[in-house]
Amino acid sequence: MSWVDGANESGFGTDHLPYGLISTDGGTRRLAVRIGGFALDLAATASAGLVPSVVAHPSLKPLMAAGPAMWSEVRQIVQDLLTDERHQSTVLPLLHDVDAVDVHLPFEVADYVDFYSSEQHATNLGRMFRPDSEPLLPNWKHLPVGYHGRAGTVVVSGTPVHRPSGQRRGQDGPTFGPSERLDIELEMGFVVGVSSEIGSPVALAEAADHIFGFGLVNDWSARDIQAWEYVPLGPFLGKSFATSLAGWVTPLAALDPFRIPQPPQDPEPLPYLRGTDPWGFDIDLEVLLSSRTMREVGLEPVRISATNFGQMYWTPAQQLAHLTVNGASTRTGDLCASGTISGSEPGTYGSFIELTHNGADPLTLPTGETRTFLEDGDEVTLQGRARSAGSFIEMAPVSGQVVG
Repeated sequence: MSWVDGANESGFGTDHLPYGLISTDGGTRRLAVRIGGFALDLAATASAGLVPSVVAHPSLKPLMAAGPAMWSEVRQIVQDLLTDERHQSTVLPLLHDVDAVDVHLPFEVADYVDFYSSEQHATNLGRMFRPDSEPLLPNWKHLPVGYHGRAGTVVVSGTPVHRPSGQRRGQDGPTFGPSERLDIELEMGFVVGVSSEIGSPVALAEAADHIFGFGLVNDWSARDIQAWEYVPLGPFLGKSFATSLAGWVTPLAALDPFRIPQPPQDPEPLPYLRGTDPWGFDIDLEVLLSSRTMREVGLEPVRISATNFGQMYWTPAQQLAHLTVNGASTRTGDLCASGTISGSEPGTYGSFIELTHNGADPLTLPTGETRTFLEDGDEVTLQGRARSAGSFIEMAPVSGQVVG
């Protein structure tokens, strides 16, 4: 139990301790951990000689690169500082109200890969766009499908998302203009801590030595631009304009109490994708939507979807194994997103294209407004929480507002 006021039942207790990058009053950026409604300044804590100097840098990258032994050491020290009341007088001045700090992208994104690992999502889209064929393509259950995204447009939660322009399919050829079918994708991302060498695949059993932590991801998608461009090489401008990442990274160790077996895989995958460790995570997720009109009349955001991360067909460990099996290297700060997380029933879908059946069934908001895809002024927030006997964590949310 922490001595920090309000921390123990907040979802940001000492069993969580996510890492972020903060600044105050426009000053220097410092690494921090979140505890309840506060951010513990790790740079100041290191200056006081309380934690290793690896956390004194203005980035999470040095700690991530240091490896599991250092991750565990820092976590145990911070837990001790925040639970042993003998440290209270020393540590209390190093806490900042989390609402009074600026939160920045916690690490420099090296590479960005987005997967397509929800069987329900892939099936939903397959039925929608290939109604006379099998919903899943022949390769889908044999490998984690993915594409290489654009690291430079990964932005921290709260960053406005500008409506992208591009080519769209028209009756007499392509047209050009702002996307009219702007969408979201509810995803979970993991970040690579320890890099791997080119030519050296990362085995499933080694995944925990490389994966530092997790954060919610919104992979914004311009469906009309995507539909015109994606054949034959896949997503490009319809995806590359923005990807939002939560400002606080949940350490892998904090998710250990919520590990569950993944769904059965049939057919059995090839040997390099087989494992016995539970790499599923029982995390409840939801999507909240707030329109400009809703905010003007004082209405709270409305939940438009709720699902669970534990039903993903391909796990983070399998994604990392497949990414590297050809000898591709990884770098500290590589971000790998899960792909849209969807269930099989209405109300559990992680994108508007599913929620509205490609615009055919609009959502109705409390104001009477309807939505097929996102309008300017709409704000989307993704949230996640997990609870087990003796442990409760609240994933840091990821939000973004659409601007024209």
